[in-house]
Amino acid sequence: MRSFDEELEHWSGVEAEPQLPRREDRLSRMRDLTPEEIVRELDKYVVGQEKAKKSVAIALRNRWRRLQVPEGLREEIMPNNIILIGPTGVGKTEIARRLARLANAPFIKVEASKYTEVGYVGRDVESIIRDLTDIAVNMVRNERMEEVRPVAETIATRRLLSILHPPPRRRRRRAVPEEGGRDERRERWLRSLAKLREKLLAGELNDRYVELEVPVETQPVMQVVTPMGVEELGINFDEMLESVFPRRTKRRRMTVQEAHRYLVQEESQKLVDMDEVVREAIQRVEQSGIVFLDEIDKLISTDGGVGPDVSREGVQRDLLPIVEGCSVMTKYGMVRTDHILFIAAGAFHNAKPSDLIPELQGRFPIRVELQPLTADDFVRILTEPENALIKQYKALLATEGIEVHFTDGAIREIAKTASEVNERAEDIGARRLHTVMTTLLEDLLFKAPNLRKKRVVIDRRKVQKVFKEIVEDEDLSRYIL
Repeated sequence: MRSFDEELEHWSGVEAEPQLPRREDRLSRMRDLTPEEIVRELDKYVVGQEKAKKSVAIALRNRWRRLQVPEGLREEIMPNNIILIGPTGVGKTEIARRLARLANAPFIKVEASKYTEVGYVGRDVESIIRDLTDIAVNMVRNERMEEVRPVAETIATRRLLSILHPPPRRRRRRAVPEEGGRDERRERWLRSLAKLREKLLAGELNDRYVELEVPVETQPVMQVVTPMGVEELGINFDEMLESVFPRRTKRRRMTVQEAHRYLVQEESQKLVDMDEVVREAIQRVEQSGIVFLDEIDKLISTDGGVGPDVSREGVQRDLLPIVEGCSVMTKYGMVRTDHILFIAAGAFHNAKPSDLIPELQGRFPIRVELQPLTADDFVRILTEPENALIKQYKALLATEGIEVHFTDGAIREIAKTASEVNERAEDIGARRLHTVMTTLLEDLLFKAPNLRKKRVVIDRRKVQKVFKEIVEDEDLSRYIL
């Protein structure tokens, strides 16, 4: 005969030692990402710029190729870092970000110019790698928690059942035992447990309240300021202070739905091996990490004398060891940067890539020039990508029950307006479309909740009417568009 705990375990559908799912091999996913497939995926979000897409696709594929090379030669193959040259708003950042998502690689974007600010410390550039490692740890931990979620949900259900319908207490043995007393109580409890489990899984108990024991954060906050940052100390203060300040708990009242969500999170964390998470995160950073260095042209000295320009060249020299390969201390351990892919970007209006210090130039052998966007490109940006602006605004207004239809003439007029404003004012590329679309739909977005007409057609004449005065008045267009 099973005990009450064993019966609860049986009825909640959880085995004593649940089997965790096996993880998919990342190399097999990378093998399927051929350069042509990478470009096709980038085409879904970035219009044009075929040369840049081709270069980053080759760089990503070379990651997988290097891992197939014999180990002795593998360490000698360095990544071909890339400089993307082009004005703002042409897709430089989007290409790098989408590439990282496609490869499921740790990715960080930093503005190189921020390291020239007052108070800059040379070793501060190492914070790029520390931040990238933090991103990788969070990424891998979330993946692991998602993998164990089915098991965690089942364990959470068992814990909730034990709270909602705890097993009957054992009674003291009598001198003369009751005939069938224990068996009868057990059967009644099992029948109630079965009905309760059905209601719980059907969501009928979501609004019922239960009490849970939750931890109380009482540990004191301790900060140690050093030039290298607190993370370089490598000390986990929470674990160290738990022995001095034992973790306290309190009873918290919450709904069954909230309690289930809380218990799933708690059980997922228990099932995840953080040591393994850290090991894989560091490996991902070292083998597939991507760092996007924006505004690298702002690090070029224009005077060559004294003053702020000196710090700019100093930042280049401090970036050099990280780009060419070194070991950076993080709170998770040492991280090597030899095989991290660096993608730099800049407009290079007042300078050239050859104005960078020679050592840094040599670490960015691939240079790709991105083309400015034309009115035809704007038409494609408005309609083709999966996250196209036209699709976004249609979806937003559909939440109010309004169907919006843009004619081909209207779309071309929007693109033409954005292109003209970019020519007359500062060229901000595709970002100008956001301004134009918001100005065009401002009244509709404001009145949408109370609008009786549920189908709105936007044609070329309406677009011209909205922008006629703004585009003709150059001073007005500077402020509005």
